[in-house]
Amino acid sequence: MDSLKFAKIISEHILAKKGTDIKILEIKKISSVADYFVVCSADVDRQVKAIADEIEDELSREGIKCLHKEGYESLNWVILDYFDVMVHVFRNEARTYYGLEKLWGDAPVFEIKDKLGK
Repeated sequence: MDSLKFAKIISEHILAKKGTDIKILEIKKISSVADYFVVCSADVDRQVKAIADEIEDELSREGIKCLHKEGYESLNWVILDYFDVMVHVFRNEARTYYGLEKLWGDAPVFEIKDKLGK
């Protein structure tokens, strides 16, 4: 599957759990870490967990396994590694503090909106 299409599928799962400020950063031309980062925010740790679980569970049903997971114990910033696509689920405060988008400021960004344009 095309990695951008895969990142967009992950974004749909984030929307299903009311994740906000979803962005796909295309990093493949500036790093060998992955092709894309999918970044989103959540208000509380339970929502971070719900988003991470939704992504893992739904992709697992399709036979796609997460290669590595970090931050699940603290639920402040969870990283799910799907090789070509890495997912970053942040609590709002952690996203602001770490400024991941600023670190990858040269990357083209796709903003994902829900059906209401939010």
